[in-house]
This record gives sequence, structure tokens and C-alpha cells, in this order.
Amino acid sequence: MAKNDLTTRNLMLDSLKQYAKNRISFNLIREHDAKNEIPLDILKEMYDHDVLGVHLLLIPEEYGGLGGQTTEIYRVCEQLARIDLGIATGVFATFLGSDPINVGGTPEQKAKWFKKIAQENKLVAYGATEADAGSDLVSLRTRAEHVVKDGKVVGYKITGSKMWISNGGVADIYTVLALAPGGPSWFIVERGTPGFTQDVHEDKHGIRLSNTAGLAFDEVYVPAENLIGLKEGQGFLQAQAVFGYTRLMVAAFGLGGGEEAVETALQYAQQRIQAGGPLAEKQGFMLKLITPHYVRFEAARAYIDWTAKQLEVNNHGLATEGAIAKLYATETGNKAAEDSIQAMGGFGYTKEFAVEKIKRDVKITCIYEGTSEVLEMTIFRGRWQEHLKSRGQYYLNQAAEFDAIHAQNPNVGADSVALGFRALARVLEDCRANKLTRHQYVTFMLGDLISEMEVAAVFSRQCANKVITEGSRFDLNTLSTMARVNARQSAFKTATEGMRLILGTCPNSNAADLSQGVNLVGIEEKMRGIIDDMDVVSAKLREVFKK
Repeated sequence: MAKNDLTTRNLMLDSLKQYAKNRISFNLIREHDAKNEIPLDILKEMYDHDVLGVHLLLIPEEYGGLGGQTTEIYRVCEQLARIDLGIATGVFATFLGSDPINVGGTPEQKAKWFKKIAQENKLVAYGATEADAGSDLVSLRTRAEHVVKDGKVVGYKITGSKMWISNGGVADIYTVLALAPGGPSWFIVERGTPGFTQDVHEDKHGIRLSNTAGLAFDEVYVPAENLIGLKEGQGFLQAQAVFGYTRLMVAAFGLGGGEEAVETALQYAQQRIQAGGPLAEKQGFMLKLITPHYVRFEAARAYIDWTAKQLEVNNHGLATEGAIAKLYATETGNKAAEDSIQAMGGFGYTKEFAVEKIKRDVKITCIYEGTSEVLEMTIFRGRWQEHLKSRGQYYLNQAAEFDAIHAQNPNVGADSVALGFRALARVLEDCRANKLTRHQYVTFMLGDLISEMEVAAVFSRQCANKVITEGSRFDLNTLSTMARVNARQSAFKTATEGMRLILGTCPNSNAADLSQGVNLVGIEEKMRGIIDDMDVVSAKLREVFKK
């Protein structure tokens, strides 16, 4: 595959859309959703080389794959989510399950297993989560004991259990995290291995077209060559190395699912006549239930794409950026799906329309691959260290950068970003001086505010650089208007929520001094004209999505 080739990506996405149109009808989705049943024939067909070969994206070219880069894969994840998040999760499980091999496998292991997955269209599952070790992998209880012959370790016997495993009941190959004598390690276990069993499919709230099952291991023997990397104790490092990447893919799920819901609601509103005109012509309807979500979708899209490009350079890492992308995009997608039901009224609440199911499905994106609360903590920890190391200058330096951007392009909200970064710096410094981060809730909320400002910053910078993010359906002028709206709202949220946190946990704080310190008046002044800008965005939405 040509790397970063937009034409190739668009052809791939067009093929996926056409396949879904021909093979995955809404009636088929509703039927399997009602039965809580994975459409396994569809999933396997999507892996067929002569149909889509969607799993080949994750496999390097030298092993018979397409060697897709991060941009290709997140765009496919976004489109899969627009089709059905359950099916998307089934595909993503193979991507995720292959990551330990990709990150830690020896050349021989990669050649053996990637060729097997590519040529035989194998479904893969990622076996990490346990009842007492969800996001807290330190609590791992599954054990891998040495099997020794003639003084040499020839294999391992794995004992324990896993839960909430996507593709758990249907996969052919499993990458399993277990505690070996030398520390946490990944192992490859094949279906049918004696002592290895799969539990029944979970009866879930949403993503009912994906298989989710527990795994049980009763002294399951695997040869030593199935220890990924052939070295014990590398499991946590191998898992952490791809958090930025895997969470970015779930961010794309939140974006795709949320957009599909709001687009459905908007198209309905174009046709629904109320009080003499279409609902979509009503300012209150648009500004409350539709327009704010598209502003945040485009901000999320810009940040996801920017992070993907960084990952293509750095390959692994960017755990904080991946957490920001996932937190922002999935929470946005979840709220957007909720409001889409409201926008369609009673119709939205019925199973006849897709938004009811999307809302049930998209909620999982705020839970799997790190809950929103785990992500908030991850973001806080990453940026708190930067604040401390820089003696409070980290965000002040970025504020100066956006002052310069505003001087060159005053129409993209860079001035509001600069104000928001200065407010964030003040809030962080007050939290440090008063030791407020001993309150866990404060750290959660700081992670959320950091996410708000960093996403707003990337969106504003992209517009200033005249970058129209791939997949966007809007022109640069509309995107710049969206960036202005988003930056104002993010700065206002940072200042007001930051003040609430400090005053709420430190009652002796001087409210007037704090208000001046975050420049609340200056941020409030930037809100002038925001409703006019949102009306402009609403008009563009009606134009773009008019049937």
C-alpha cells in the first residue's frame, strides 16, 4: 500500500461503504441486535481477500498484509463505526489482539503468526482484562508456570480466567497476558488447546453484534516459543507501548458512531415540519441539539488526525495524546447520540430508527480501552509532570505560541486558545500551591480541562495552517468558524470549571483574585458573537446534509 495515499484510502473506504450497502442492511443489524448474536458469516466475509480483506490493514506487507499506517486504520475504524459498532468491535479485536505480536514479537514469531492471520483469515482476540484487573493490570492473577525438561524451560502451563474479551468466543488465536515467574508476559494461545475454554456470549446493553465472552485456562500448555518476544516480564511495557494507538482507534469509533447518529437526526429534521417549517430551520433546535456536536466532531477529527500523523513518525508512545483523543471523541459521540434521540422525539426512542441503537452501542467507547475516568487520570498525570518540570511554564509557553498564531490569522480562535491556556496554567499552579491534587475528583476534572484545551489548540492551529482534515465535509471558512466557537467554549469551560474546583476544595481562596488570575472577564468578552457564528455553522449543516 502506498503510504499516506489519499486516493488509495478513499478507494478502500468506498469499497467498505459499498459492501455495507450490499450486505449489511439495517434489518440485518436489527435482527442480530435483537438476538444478541454476532453475524459471524459477515465478519468472516469481510476478512476474505476477494471481498475486503479488512484485517490485512494491520499486517506488514512482508507478511502478506497491506501494511496500513495509523491514518488508514483510523479512517477504516471511523467508517466501520458508522456501519455498526458491534461489527467494528469484532474487526478491531483482531487489530488489538495482534498488537502484542507486532510490538514485542521476534522476527520469526511475526512471520509465523502474521502470515497465518493473513493467509487463513484468522480472527484474533486480546486477553488482558480480568475481574480484578480491568484497567489495573498490576492486579493480574492469571499465572504461567514453567514446564521444565532436562533443566530447560520448554513451555508454560497457564491457569486463570479473563473476562469481557471481544471475539472471546469466536477467535482462532488469542494473545493472553499472564504472570510468569519473570513477570507479566504475553503468550499466544490457539483455540482448541486442551484446558482452554470459552464462556457463553455476554448479554450486553449495546454492541450486541460483537461477541464478548470470558476465557478459562486450566493448566493450558503452550510451548516456550509462544512467549511473545521469548523474554519474560515485558508484558506491561508491550501493552503500554500501543495505548496511544489503540485508544486513537476507539476515538475514531466515537467520532463515527456519534456522527452517524447526528446525521440521521439532521436528515429527519430537514423533513419534519413543525410550526410551519422544517425543524432544521429552527434556531433553538439546531443550537441545542445539532450544531454544537458538529463543532466538536470537527475538533475531534482534527485532533485524531494530528495524533495519527505523530504516531506515523514515532510509531509507538503518545499515551497522553491517545487518551485525550479517546476521552474527547467518545464523550462527544455519546452525548451526540443521546441528543439525536431527543432531536427525533418519539421516533428516536423506537428501534425503527438507528439512533436508539447507536446510543446503546456508542456508550461502550467511553468504557473499553480505558474508561473516561482512567483516561482523565492518565491525561492529568502526563501533563502534571510537564507543569512541574517547567515550573508552571508549560501552558504559558503554548499561550504565547497562540498569541503569534492570532496575530497572523485572527479568525480561527487562537486568541481564545491563548486565554484558555493561561487560565489552565493558573488553575494548575493553584492546585500545586494548595496541594489540591490529593483530591481524586480534582485530578479527574483537570484531565478533562486539559483535554478540552489541547483539542481546541490543534483545531485552531490546523485552521490557521489552512489544513482541511481528511474526512471533513466542510470548507476552510466553515471550519475556521467552528474553531472559533470551539475555542471560546473550551476557554470558558476551563476558566469557570477551574475556579469551581479551586473554590470548592480550598474555601479560603480569594474568588476575586482567582477570577482575575484566570482572566474570566477577558474570556467572557470573547463570547461576543458566538451565537452568530453558530447560526453560520447551522446554515452550512443544512446545506451539506440536504437530501
